[in-house]
Amino acid sequence: MKEDPQVPQIDSAVVRAWCSLALEALGREREEIDAINVYPVADGDTGTNLYLTLESASQAVEAVFSALPDPEDGDVVRAMAHGALIGARGNSGTILAQLLRGMSEVLAEGRDADHLTRALGRAAASARRAVAHPVEGTILSVAAAAAASAADGADGADVVSVTRAAYDGARAALERTPGQLAVLERAGVVDAGGRGLVTVLGALVQAVSGEAPARPARAPRAVVTAAEACSPGGPAFEVIYLLEADDTAVARLRDRLDGLGDSLVVVGGDGLWNVHVHVDDAGAAVEAGVEAGRPYRIRITHFGARTAPPQERAGRAVVAVLPGEGLAALCAEAGATTVLARPGEPPASGELLDAVRRAHAREVVLLPNDAELRHTAAAAAEQARAEGIRVALVPTRAAVQGIAALAVHEPDRRFDEDVVAMTAAAGATRYGELALAEHRSFTSAGVCQAGDVLGLIDGDVAVIGQDVAAVAETVLDRMLSGGGELVTLVVADHAPDSLAGRLETHVRETHLAVDTLTYPGGPQAPLLLIGVE
Repeated sequence: MKEDPQVPQIDSAVVRAWCSLALEALGREREEIDAINVYPVADGDTGTNLYLTLESASQAVEAVFSALPDPEDGDVVRAMAHGALIGARGNSGTILAQLLRGMSEVLAEGRDADHLTRALGRAAASARRAVAHPVEGTILSVAAAAAASAADGADGADVVSVTRAAYDGARAALERTPGQLAVLERAGVVDAGGRGLVTVLGALVQAVSGEAPARPARAPRAVVTAAEACSPGGPAFEVIYLLEADDTAVARLRDRLDGLGDSLVVVGGDGLWNVHVHVDDAGAAVEAGVEAGRPYRIRITHFGARTAPPQERAGRAVVAVLPGEGLAALCAEAGATTVLARPGEPPASGELLDAVRRAHAREVVLLPNDAELRHTAAAAAEQARAEGIRVALVPTRAAVQGIAALAVHEPDRRFDEDVVAMTAAAGATRYGELALAEHRSFTSAGVCQAGDVLGLIDGDVAVIGQDVAAVAETVLDRMLSGGGELVTLVVADHAPDSLAGRLETHVRETHLAVDTLTYPGGPQAPLLLIGVE
């Protein structure tokens, strides 16, 4: 029977929107979730781990859409689950990955309300099986309640009704968690992992209905001391790795790791697994993985590291994300530690955190240079702060704003004064960009066709044309209509050879007392970046 296009379905577009909305919501609520993290270890990173897990899922989905303009629904939902699996962080992130995998197994077969109901049930059951010793009052209880509520009202219901029922059931279960787990009751908080799952389900409601549900009341911050966070009675290390192994070997691995520590979660299947465990002997946990198959992406975290005195570091550094090799080289010459953002491959939080560590400074100013990276950068900054690094995030929205901020950076100033000066310089810089339209679409400046030259100002399409230089001149004139003292041009290798010279001449002859600086963007940079200070 032909599907009614008016009836909501869990299709590829909905899955894509779900990932995007969930990532945005976890970005907003990450710190709040971190603050109530007291179980299984009070290390204050559950919100960050859930964000990083969803970030990996979202990037995998976007990669499918970049490769295929109209991907199959099954490919997208499987990509979401695979991305979560390979990027899962922490106890709750690993369980979330298994929840998404369980859902994908059913949603790959169908998109209607019945499949969604069964997907939620499969997710809750598979996540519980993945945990060596399930505990009530955790994300597992919230997932089970969501599935049960969806099933209770499934007869004759549509996708929106099922999703809302699951969300309402999850919220109610979350409020019950303090009565199920003594450590939550003592701290006066709900379970952090369950709180994150409610956020993810709320994003699904918004994706299928277009309306965001009411958020749970803001949870009070748990009062947890460093001594409680690093209790001598608990294991010292968290060990996580991806593992290529067959089912029989993984079954033996579960038994081996269960005897070594606690909080054991093994998720995945089809030869690829994500292993998470808390142990005192991290080497033995990795060795067990080697015996089972091929472990890689091994991460070992010492729970006491977040409360130990930070190691002595040198001065202050700037970490900047740049969209081209030319800009990266330019900023590196100015003393910045750079992260290259390749087309269609935005850096993940882990890459930004590695750059902050690589800078090896007590104080770091982080310049994301992209509005879409604000939550990613915030997650990296929070992790770095937990390691004793003082990090300030300057919310630069474009590379030219980052260049302006870097130009006024003075490491000898007080940290706060330096951050204020860099923020002011970035904020005083309007930014523009030229790009080529990949397909016909509606924009704020009208309808564009594939191959049209688009002139963007502060992120919005302002000019549509066919000639690169003419569009660039129009964009420059509009940006300078409100005044300006300095124009910065970043020209990609694939731009017309005469473009830079023509624009410099245009500014000199048309706008008096305005200086122009031109930099090479390299082969991967956008066609043209413009900054007006």
